[in-house]
Amino acid sequence: MKFTEDHEWLNADGDVITVGITEHAATQLGDVVYVELPEVETKVSKGDEIVVIESVKAASDIIAPLDGEIVEVNDALADKPALVNEDAMGAAWFFKIKVESADALDDYMSEDEYKDLVGD
Repeated sequence: MKFTEDHEWLNADGDVITVGITEHAATQLGDVVYVELPEVETKVSKGDEIVVIESVKAASDIIAPLDGEIVEVNDALADKPALVNEDAMGAAWFFKIKVESADALDDYMSEDEYKDLVGD
């Protein structure tokens, strides 16, 4: 698993990357009340804002960590956005993106490096 400075976690299964936000980010957001997910088959570029998260504290975006195509979204979040607070690192993944090569994940942080970033 890799981590971004935007508090996203990235888990590769071949050339498909599952993306979610970290427990640290979920805690900082507070109670999540709404999640807007991208459409399946949407082509995205690294840096695109593709998910909107609204909480009682603020609205936030998830940024595409890589170029690719959205191949699956977690529809459970539309019905139960609080899942982000309950299981940010598991059941509350946001989308899966198919990339040309998972080697691009090498640019992101390891778990230990991420823990250093957030002071855990």
